[in-house]
Amino acid sequence: MRLSDRIKAGKRWKDGRAGNAIAGRTGYHAVKSQVHFRLVEQLDLASVTELPREQLAGAIRQALQEITATENVPLNSQERAALVADLMNEILGLGPIEPLVADDSVQDILVNGHDQVYVEKNGVLHKTAVQFRDNDHLIQIIDKIVSRVGRRIDESSPMVDARLPDGSRVNVIIPPLSLTGPTLSIRKFGRTPIRRQDLVAYQSLTPAMLKFLQMAIQAKLNLLISGGTGAGKTTLLNVLSGFIPETERIITIEDSAELRLNQPHVVSLESRPPNIEGVGQIRLSDLVKNSLRMRPDRIIVGEARGEEAMDMLQAMNTGHPGSMSTIHANSARDALSRMEVMVGMGSTAFSEQAIRALIGSAVHIVVQLSRLADGKRKVVAISEVSGIENDTICLDDIFTFRQKGVDEQGAVLGRFQSAGRPPRYADHLRSYGLVVDDALFDDTQEVN
Repeated sequence: MRLSDRIKAGKRWKDGRAGNAIAGRTGYHAVKSQVHFRLVEQLDLASVTELPREQLAGAIRQALQEITATENVPLNSQERAALVADLMNEILGLGPIEPLVADDSVQDILVNGHDQVYVEKNGVLHKTAVQFRDNDHLIQIIDKIVSRVGRRIDESSPMVDARLPDGSRVNVIIPPLSLTGPTLSIRKFGRTPIRRQDLVAYQSLTPAMLKFLQMAIQAKLNLLISGGTGAGKTTLLNVLSGFIPETERIITIEDSAELRLNQPHVVSLESRPPNIEGVGQIRLSDLVKNSLRMRPDRIIVGEARGEEAMDMLQAMNTGHPGSMSTIHANSARDALSRMEVMVGMGSTAFSEQAIRALIGSAVHIVVQLSRLADGKRKVVAISEVSGIENDTICLDDIFTFRQKGVDEQGAVLGRFQSAGRPPRYADHLRSYGLVVDDALFDDTQEVN
């Protein structure tokens, strides 16, 4: 009998034993588990797979309401409604954290074992009352997430990166590596993408800074976006990629696909971890090398973190200008130093001087982001690479943000200011037909 037929027939529990089992337990999780178990008994699995998601959700909700209303469930009407909502989240969503995933004000969800769930809102962490039944319950939800993208999580592979259907980034680490139990971190991406005007409205940068970055991308300068965890590197990369002309072919390369480009000619590549036998791994460096054979106009590497940095720099120097990537670093200077270390990870055939010369000629602009004490993200520096001097890569700031203090509410006070001179790439920008107004680089804006 199909699920819909069973519901119409008003199927009841065959006797009172299941209801009595619920009544005999005092814990909410015990009641929830019993009702869930009874629902699974009632479902026709063959018909479940045939139903569209919306129709399935309606059928499950109707069955749950029927079970809780007609059987001996020791809950009042409000508790029954909450139980139905929880079980709907359990079956069709991510269990207890489904409301947090659906909350647009939540930016990060951090689960430290089954009984500690934190969220980040407006750059500030808050502990929630959300809990999982136990660690096994948490592992079930983790399995649901990673299996959707063809990944696995077990003792032989206790770390995994995955993503949710909306593109949100997920990282999981479980025992024996995690001593606090299964740990789940979700970096959410809003349903409405951040737009360039939003960055200005949020005072993440000034209109002059955004205009310069737009010209740099249109003139095919190579950009490196640097910052700490949660500083907004991927968000800024998504926004800046919107300045790439629609006539160009773009190849994106990521560990976990997060970039959302709106151009019509985009090819997205994603790395692959080894399978259960320990083979079949496809690294970022493999994808960067392969992308060179795909006739790209631009190559965007979601995050440079290893030996793929050498292949990316060579691509920038061999006919693929206008490429972009992000990197974890505390300053523009640190970003170039980290790039030097990563290049050395992939090859020992080059001297330090040769590697610095390669970086100095390949990277043109470094954009440094920071998450400030009040949780706001800002572009704290836009710097240009001006060459090599005494075996040192020279960096000159074009725009900077200087913090002056905080107000009574804890909001950071500061000033965006420019260097008061055009960048050394001004003539390059003009060669692409762009109008470079010197007044653009004599701009100051207070932030309060």
